[in-house]
Amino acid sequence: MRTRGDRRPVRATPRVGPRARTCGLLLAFLAMTPLAGAGDAPRRALAAPPEQRDAPGMSRRTRTQLDRAAYAERLRAMWIGACIANWTGLRTEGVRTERPFFTDADWGKPLGRDGARIDFVLLDPCLADDDTDIEYVYLHLMTEAGTLFLSPEQIRDGWRAHINDFIWVSNRRARDLMERGVLPPATSDPALNPESLQIDAQLTTEIFGALAPGMPELALRMADLPIRTTARDHAAHAAQFYVLLFSLAATVDPEKPRREEIVRIVREARSYLPDASEAADVIDFVLSAALSVERPDERWESVRDAIARRYQEQAPAHGFVYRGFTESAINLATGTLALLLGGGSFRRTVQIGTLAGWDSDNGTATMGSLVALLGGMAELRRAFPGARLSERYRIHRTRPTLPDRLPEDREAEDTFAAVSGRMVALVDL
Repeated sequence: MRTRGDRRPVRATPRVGPRARTCGLLLAFLAMTPLAGAGDAPRRALAAPPEQRDAPGMSRRTRTQLDRAAYAERLRAMWIGACIANWTGLRTEGVRTERPFFTDADWGKPLGRDGARIDFVLLDPCLADDDTDIEYVYLHLMTEAGTLFLSPEQIRDGWRAHINDFIWVSNRRARDLMERGVLPPATSDPALNPESLQIDAQLTTEIFGALAPGMPELALRMADLPIRTTARDHAAHAAQFYVLLFSLAATVDPEKPRREEIVRIVREARSYLPDASEAADVIDFVLSAALSVERPDERWESVRDAIARRYQEQAPAHGFVYRGFTESAINLATGTLALLLGGGSFRRTVQIGTLAGWDSDNGTATMGSLVALLGGMAELRRAFPGARLSERYRIHRTRPTLPDRLPEDREAEDTFAAVSGRMVALVDL
């Protein structure tokens, strides 16, 4: 997301290790306890109290089958996939926010921002952007504190220390409020932050789902305050939906068709949201439309056009308000579209997300990283045979106060293998 203040022109198994069994049982227990003290928003977002749920795919067998080393590899792919998808999507961000929209015929043409060719972007090192760097900050804060649950003060102090530039819309408002002494979740109070229905939390909190593999209730508890740092109401529900998808990714059966498994986890994640939420309407609408398409790989544009009609062009007639191209709802729709009609292919998911329109880097980064988490490095190598996929991350591009973990490398400060290792250590907490 880049709408103002940018420095560039804007165009708009069991677990491996001695603590395995104990940790798995502890996490299972935590995941099934109520969201005590979590606040009203996440309680509303649950379809039923967590202790009453018996969600598909949440069996103890599923949890204990997670192999630590294999999951670390998938997390590594998640980060690499996020960066590729992010920078590919940035080429069209804000370029088409109304008709005429992009179609498959536009792929490869110089129609992106500032005449950029619409194509995959593979950078070395991968550069930080707001689709990855705030989650990286949260990982740093949790690692330093040795906790899965950040307090309001820890979030405030972390933002003040590390998140000062390259932020927009609700993230910018929340950061400014912190400077005035306001603590999360008040930083998303609509009376103080009129941008709280924008997309921000949808691109900064998916990591909490990946840190709670196969344990959606735990994921929601972990993500609660980070989400409500910048989002309320249906925007918070949209972010929760994404967190749930990343948690449920660990339940996907690799022996079953990936497209079918994606539909399953979309339905399961949706079941946690209140039916009255606009986010629920968006997911239901896109899921229904996507399942009705006879040739998904070729007819995604018709679903995108239907999204435009319902949530933008005729929004008032359907009881909605279109709030601009960085709003939560329309971008939740395009992200869900890319996931469902991308069919579990990284390339196709990123292509659809990039061409879909509106704030096209954000949903693309989210869904590209989710598909990479599902398929691991094998999926990325299948997407780019023979290509060199960068392991390095230049976090100092946007967050220069964070530690440099590669002091001998002038171009990067961390590696995705190291990042995934720190994440697995948190999963074991």
